[in-house]
Amino acid sequence: MSTPAARLASEDFGPATSRKPEFRAWLITTLIGWAAFIAFLFFFSWILVQLGRIPVVGNIVALILILVMITATLLTMADRKWSALMQDRVGPNRARFAIIPGLRDKPLKGIPHIVADVLKMLFKEDFIPEGALHNRILFNLAPLLAFAPAFMLFAVVPVSPTLQVAKVDWGILYVFALASIAVFGTALAGWTSNNKLALLGGLRASAQLVSYEVTLGLTVVGTFIAFGTLRLDGMAQLQGMVEPSIRTAIATADSWFVHDQSVLFGWLPAWGLIFQPLGMILFLVAAQAEIKRAPFDTPEGESEIIGYFLEYSGLKSGLFLIAEYAETVVVAGIVTTVFLGAYHLPWVEPTVARALGFSSLEVLQVFAFIVKMLAVIWVMFVVRWAFPRFRYDQIMRLGWKMMLPISLVNVAVTAAVYLWAGREGMAWMGIAEWAGIIFYIGLTHG
Repeated sequence: MSTPAARLASEDFGPATSRKPEFRAWLITTLIGWAAFIAFLFFFSWILVQLGRIPVVGNIVALILILVMITATLLTMADRKWSALMQDRVGPNRARFAIIPGLRDKPLKGIPHIVADVLKMLFKEDFIPEGALHNRILFNLAPLLAFAPAFMLFAVVPVSPTLQVAKVDWGILYVFALASIAVFGTALAGWTSNNKLALLGGLRASAQLVSYEVTLGLTVVGTFIAFGTLRLDGMAQLQGMVEPSIRTAIATADSWFVHDQSVLFGWLPAWGLIFQPLGMILFLVAAQAEIKRAPFDTPEGESEIIGYFLEYSGLKSGLFLIAEYAETVVVAGIVTTVFLGAYHLPWVEPTVARALGFSSLEVLQVFAFIVKMLAVIWVMFVVRWAFPRFRYDQIMRLGWKMMLPISLVNVAVTAAVYLWAGREGMAWMGIAEWAGIIFYIGLTHG
């Protein structure tokens, strides 16, 4: 029996390594690529704004089905390609659109792997182990409990002043309430599988999620103090100028350039990261642990230990996997809203509204939100591939003995400074914290 012929790398790249392009050619193609990407993001932002104007279902379709779902799907490939860049590899490049003329032998930078992965997930055998048959309903419910909250969380994230699914008074508390449901999904997946290794993975995941929920909640208390609200749309509005104030500023402006009255001290954007730099860093770390992303992926460390969805296959296994990327998008959206000024463009918003109109300003605001969100996602992916996996005892020690005390101290100090000097005092405290953080990084890693 003959061994099937393997596809050779020379079939993709030729028999010899091609000569590296000149710097000028590389620079030109890079600039063209970035310009095309920015143009695509502008067009995508315009599409989202237009869809958001459809009554009743417009925001749901634009944000949940398009923004979150498409971004999460593309991140499955971006994660693999970015890791390949960091590790000096080519990455996924074997799948082809063989049925399309002219694309039969083109890897297209690995994009066909997205379609291949989706088709494999949909048509792969759905196997239920014998031990899980008597808990079949709960066994099938676990992936839904892990998948559904990830999309429901984005409902309260404001992508623009009008592009938001639900404006609720309890705001960030809605996020914490729904995020805690994911614990039930991991616990049920491990227990109903009737597998001791999956059960251990479920217990690890449940303990980790419960531990970091405490720190996750405390890290945003400082922003509650600074902005005086729990609503995410309220926090977004307070980090820049809203439409009525922009119209007033335009009407009273004595020059073509309209001053942004929301900036602190006349030049500093009133973003959450200015008031709470320590809170933002702790929130990002706790969120990484909450969504079980590396280096906090001990609940599902396939290469060394067994994960809680060991007995799942087919679409159910895919739901667990895609939920992780959807949660990454949600976390990036929340960080953007609370700490990075949401959709606001500091210094230029009133001038842009005067020159282009408020409809064009909203497209620019959606574009700004997406760019900030993608930047946070990029940071989370860099952390995912730059740090080795923590041991379980290290994860617990970091959460309970280090991050929790720091979060409590941060809340107490923030409250004291706010009572003593108000928001401006908090801004000066944040500037001092940033200076200390930069000095510490330069002193210890320089």
